[in-house]
Amino acid sequence: MSDAYVVSSALSFSWPDETPVFDRLSFTVPGGRTGLVAPNGSGKSTLLRLIAAELTPTSGSVTVNGTLGHLPQTLPLSTGLTVAEVLGVAGVIAAIDAVERGEVDEEHFTTIGEDWDIEERTRAELDRLGLGRLTLDQGLESLSGGQIVTLGLAAQLLARPDVLLLDEPTNNLDLEARHRLHGVVDDWRGCLLVVSHDRALLDRMDRIAELERGELRYYGGNFAAYEEAVSAEREVAEKNVRHAEAELKREKREMQQARERAERRSSNAARNIKNAGLPKILAGARQRKAQESAGRAGNTHADRVGEARARLDEAGRAVRDDTRLVLDLPGTEVPAGRTLFEAKGLRLRGLFAGEGVDRLDLLDPALSVAENLAAFAPTMPEADRMNLLARFLFRGQGAHLKAGDLSGGELLRATLACVLSAEPAPHLLLLDEPTNNLDLVSVGQLESALTSYRGAFLVVSHDDRFLAEIGVTRYLRLAEGELREVAAPAAGE
Repeated sequence: MSDAYVVSSALSFSWPDETPVFDRLSFTVPGGRTGLVAPNGSGKSTLLRLIAAELTPTSGSVTVNGTLGHLPQTLPLSTGLTVAEVLGVAGVIAAIDAVERGEVDEEHFTTIGEDWDIEERTRAELDRLGLGRLTLDQGLESLSGGQIVTLGLAAQLLARPDVLLLDEPTNNLDLEARHRLHGVVDDWRGCLLVVSHDRALLDRMDRIAELERGELRYYGGNFAAYEEAVSAEREVAEKNVRHAEAELKREKREMQQARERAERRSSNAARNIKNAGLPKILAGARQRKAQESAGRAGNTHADRVGEARARLDEAGRAVRDDTRLVLDLPGTEVPAGRTLFEAKGLRLRGLFAGEGVDRLDLLDPALSVAENLAAFAPTMPEADRMNLLARFLFRGQGAHLKAGDLSGGELLRATLACVLSAEPAPHLLLLDEPTNNLDLVSVGQLESALTSYRGAFLVVSHDDRFLAEIGVTRYLRLAEGELREVAAPAAGE
């Protein structure tokens, strides 16, 4: 195992507007492969930038033992760059060319250092990552998004870092590129920290680090082992909640019974005192004593109820907020034998690179979730709409949140609720890389919704496990202008 590692000590960080991200976060990332998982917005990318010294902590420190490489989600590259410039080898190659022309400037030798074989190493790395057809003087504007990501990875590998940080490295990669990345990960011998929601990639990790509620927890083994551990924790937490709820009910019941007993004793004591004909001073003293005794008993039971409520709150905090959707969508069912889509002789005259259209822009951001659903399903009774939104995890006031204020995962659920419940119900869904930029909880909720969907869907995705989870029955591959049916990928590929 490598001696490279990362240590964070009491790390705190806030944005310039004083929004806190981390508060005294301490952890160690040892050698080997570590996968970092957390809901979107938890600060995963920010943490990598702090480790890479691209951001300055508010307090605390981060120590990296070894040379560092960092591949961010979005590469800060100019389209005017060449492949060699992106790889960081242009200067060294130029210096070698100058020396071979007979120039003996000391600056050339300083630039080259020990990298006399840089061009051969570069070509070997490009071949290894499936970029062997690229020329070193080729412009970046001619490459696809996936090629640019892979080129960024090649640049990091050529620098031979001891510690490598990868932030969602499989985004925009096709299957072949993902499998090549898997090979890089499998061969890694330094300290690797990967932020990803790609379960196939996370299954190649030695351990999983979970960032939740400002703390980093480690789980030994790959992502499958992590899921088993989390499932066991959830069962224990839910059992503790049920036990705490029963305990709180019992304490409340005992408090009520004690109150009723005290009231009866007080009433009986008042009658006894009156019947006994005692002097007013003595009668008042006895009545105060009875009231104080009842008050002490009431306070004792109130304290017990408070303690039981606190235990319930603590048990509730331990339950993970990763509930799966439980749905039944009969209106989307497609009659047997119906053809929903047919295409013949399609031609694409041009292919343009650029930013993709937001897949979740169907809702009116100024309207609440409930109001958006009413627009999609105007004849659905309000009670049915609220029940449906509850099944999509929008309960109580959650149904009245503005769509424009939702997080990415919430917006996904709201959009699914509206689209899958639209009038008329959709019989065909077209989904273009639906898991990109979703955290693992949101991916699971999307899988639940699509599993409940009874219509047909056409999904463009490079996530094999996602496709298996939603029950895809037919696989088509588009390559070199032809669409061909292929076998389903084998498990673990």
